[in-house]
Amino acid sequence: MTIQQINSFAAGEWVAPGEGARNITSAITGDVIASAGNNALDVRAMLAHGREIGGSALRKMTFHDRARMLKALATHLNEHKQALYDLSFDTGATQSDNMIDIDGGIGTMFVFASKGRREMPDGHVYLDGEVEQLSRNGTFVGQHVCTPLHGVAVHINAFNFPVWGMLEKLAPTLLAGVPAIVKPATASCYVTEACVRLMLDSGILPKGALQLVSGGLGDMLDHLTMQDVVSFTGSAQTALKLRSAPHILENSVRFVAEQDSLNASILGPDVDPGTPEFDLFVKEVQREMTAKAGQKCTAIRRIIAPDNRVEAVIEALSARLAKTTIGDPRLESTRMGALVSGSQKRDVLEKAAILGAEAERVFGDPDNFAVEGADAGKGAFLPPMLFHCASPDTAERVHDTEAFGPVSTIMGYRDLDHAITLVNRGQGSLVASVITHDPDVAREVVLGAGAFHGRLYFNNRDSMRESTGHGSPLPHMVHGGPGRAGGGEELGGVRGAMHYMQRTAIQGSPDILSAIGDKWVPGGTEVKGPTHPFTRSFTDLQIGETIHTEPRKITLDDIEHFAKFTGDTFYAHMDDEAAAANPFFPGRVAHGYLLLSFAAGMFVEPNPGPVLANTGLDNLRFMKPVQAGDSMKVRLSVKKKTKRNDEYGEVRWHVTLTNQDDELVAEYDLLTMNAY
Repeated sequence: MTIQQINSFAAGEWVAPGEGARNITSAITGDVIASAGNNALDVRAMLAHGREIGGSALRKMTFHDRARMLKALATHLNEHKQALYDLSFDTGATQSDNMIDIDGGIGTMFVFASKGRREMPDGHVYLDGEVEQLSRNGTFVGQHVCTPLHGVAVHINAFNFPVWGMLEKLAPTLLAGVPAIVKPATASCYVTEACVRLMLDSGILPKGALQLVSGGLGDMLDHLTMQDVVSFTGSAQTALKLRSAPHILENSVRFVAEQDSLNASILGPDVDPGTPEFDLFVKEVQREMTAKAGQKCTAIRRIIAPDNRVEAVIEALSARLAKTTIGDPRLESTRMGALVSGSQKRDVLEKAAILGAEAERVFGDPDNFAVEGADAGKGAFLPPMLFHCASPDTAERVHDTEAFGPVSTIMGYRDLDHAITLVNRGQGSLVASVITHDPDVAREVVLGAGAFHGRLYFNNRDSMRESTGHGSPLPHMVHGGPGRAGGGEELGGVRGAMHYMQRTAIQGSPDILSAIGDKWVPGGTEVKGPTHPFTRSFTDLQIGETIHTEPRKITLDDIEHFAKFTGDTFYAHMDDEAAAANPFFPGRVAHGYLLLSFAAGMFVEPNPGPVLANTGLDNLRFMKPVQAGDSMKVRLSVKKKTKRNDEYGEVRWHVTLTNQDDELVAEYDLLTMNAY
């Protein structure tokens, strides 16, 4: 058998294994299949290459440029994923497991690409929140902005997801504009290396944006600066060692950790055997015990059920687990493959023995189980093992020991408060799930357990057909948890990119803030264009370009006609005495939407032109009522421009309505699509 040489990609060059290389074995056969590692990697050169070449190139791109880059990468990987499937089988993963890892990672990239285009500006500065008024007359204002760090992100990933584990970190990092050095776990780094090769060979990434360490990092972390980030996934012990290194502490290097987690699932007190929720609970637990052979950071380690439902759960869950075909993951009939290595198998057995001191094993015998198509003695195979802890209040190890494999412990609770106490005994987890059809149960769990868990997943008959499952971190939602789970946070849409950016408070005049954020701030300089702005193309429009309309008088006939025409005969518009009794109105007032309609008529240019469509209205506020006899005028300003495709872009207009005394009546943002 040919042994693969798993290379690193350092400072623009592929580097073969050398001194310090380690052998990698197949999870299926135990045979050596690869070698990785090189103690001679020039880590200082790698850091410099990332900072000076990769970072500089990425920061020249806008957020939208980088989002398009992510989409192109995801598309390329999707077209070549079969090669990754073929390699991944030797990690012990089944085809279903591979789809979680490989397709899940690619899907995460697509989501970040989409969110980057929809939720971030086509510029270089991300505006975080609204403008803050810091002065009486609005000449001194504030705004929080985020800009890319001028360093590198060092990603240290776990063995269980060699593709998703990399891409879920890489996507927000690149979107933020920061280069990455990826260090996968050696046991499965051959899959990560293949994925990195695909991305680099595509030519999509700028030079220096992505580097790879196959094997050990050496002393790389000793050369990081306050502009660098370490994002770690792995054991709590390793995380503590790395994050407490003097150099990391002295330089306040950002350290994001996602680590050991005693995740749990609660069967609601309202759930009886025979109900959809009971069947769902058993199915979810069985899936989380067997997917990736239980090697998931979100897998269910503790099963918490009402005391009078424990035996029923054990019986139903054991029946489902008994149907799990264990074997060579390349076989279509296999439902659970092997653990990643023999050492991981030994670790799981050691941890299972610790759990066995406080809990009885009620299903699964590691010394007696069938393996299809492979040798159980040579491969890293184990059966699903279910333990029952009869005394969860006095037990300790079931709440602090994670067997990172197909192992879970069931325990009973007296009432919901007791269940919440037990689920929190894990001292921080990535996810806890609750299967219940009672909204009050869900609310009580959030109030009692929310502070201890990074994600709370609720499911029942109403949502189970479309739910994504207890163990699936989604790119839209944060992934991480407090305490034992590491105290870090990943994913969460645009929030994920913020970990690789610096938030800065900007203070100054409206013109200064407008220039920094490429977004007009009210109070800033108004630009007078040569013609009506609706006659000017997206390209020609300038930020701050403004028109002021002539005033229009509001009459009682206007109010009554609008009421009859629309059917909006609310008393405040029709009954002067009743309106006057309302503390918000001086008497009969004009409809707010009448004012908006008039405003559109006052600022519109009706002839065909670059404005293609009105696509929305945001941030509408009514500040002061308008009565018959009052006048109103409109200011329309170009607030922001965003390219959307090759044919048109989005213009965000700031609209203000004022009365005859120049008092603000209403304001809002108008969105239009304009041709280039």
